[in-house]
Amino acid sequence: MPFPETLNAHPRVIFFTDFDGTITLQDTNDFITDQYGMGKEARRELFHAVIDETDTFRNTFQKMLDSWKMPFPQVLDILRDNITLDPHFKDFMVWARAHDVPVIVLSSGMVPVIETLLRHLLGEELMSDIDIVANGTQLRAPGNSLDKADGWTIKFLHDSGFGHDKSLTIRPYADAIAKMERNDERPTLLYAGDGVSDLSAARETDLLFAREGQDLVTYCEKAGIPFTTFSSWESILQETRDIYEGKKTVKKLAEEGLKRHRTNSIEQNGHVKPTVK
Repeated sequence: MPFPETLNAHPRVIFFTDFDGTITLQDTNDFITDQYGMGKEARRELFHAVIDETDTFRNTFQKMLDSWKMPFPQVLDILRDNITLDPHFKDFMVWARAHDVPVIVLSSGMVPVIETLLRHLLGEELMSDIDIVANGTQLRAPGNSLDKADGWTIKFLHDSGFGHDKSLTIRPYADAIAKMERNDERPTLLYAGDGVSDLSAARETDLLFAREGQDLVTYCEKAGIPFTTFSSWESILQETRDIYEGKKTVKKLAEEGLKRHRTNSIEQNGHVKPTVK
C-alpha cells in the first residue's frame, strides 16, 4: 500500500529496505559493472567520490550503467543466473505477513530488475506483499530498444543528486507520525541497507540496520548516525521482533549495535575508529 494507506492500517512497524546487497547477497549493479563493465577498481573509485562528497551517486551510477553495453534482456538473464537471496529474507517476509508489517523496497536500481529477481527468488505470493519504489528504464538513441545495447538506459525517479532520493519516500511517514497525539499509535520506522545508495535514507528512520563491513557503516560512523549492524536477515528478524513485541527499544538496539561493531573493529584491526558526534 502506498502512503498514506500504509499508515491508515495502523501497523506497529514499517520496514523500509534497500534491495541490492541487502535483500540479495550480491549487488546486481556492482556485479554487472565488475564482470561486464568498467571493472571493480574503477567502480570503487566512483563510490569513494560519493562518500567523500566530491561527486553525486546519480553521476557515478550513470557512468556504471553506460559501461555495461549489453541488451537489457541479457542483463536480466545474467542476474537470474548469478544473484542469490539472503537465506533468511523469506523467513522475515513470512513473519511480516503474519504480523501485518509493511515492507517497502527503496532501491536505486531499476524496477524491472527487482521484480524479475523477487519473482525468481522469493516467489509471486510473498513478492505481492512488497511495495517497490525504484528507478525505471527508458529508451534512448541510437538503438531505441531494450533489445539493443545502445538502445536503453536508466530513468531516474528524481532530479536530485541521488537519482532516487529515498528520503523523499520515508519523510512523509515520519512527518505524519510526528503529528500523532498518542505515542502508542506511532509505528516504528526501520531501514536496512548496505551502501552509498542508502545515504539519503540513513537519517530518516528510527533505527538503521547497516550490513557489516560495507560502505554504509563507514558513512554512519563518519556522520554520527545511530545504527546497528547485521550480517543476515536472521538478526534483522530477531531485532525487529523484539521491537514489535516491546522487548527492546530502538535506542537499546543502537547501543548494542555500536558496541558490537566496536568490538569487531578491535578484533579485526586492533583499534577503534571513533564515531563522529
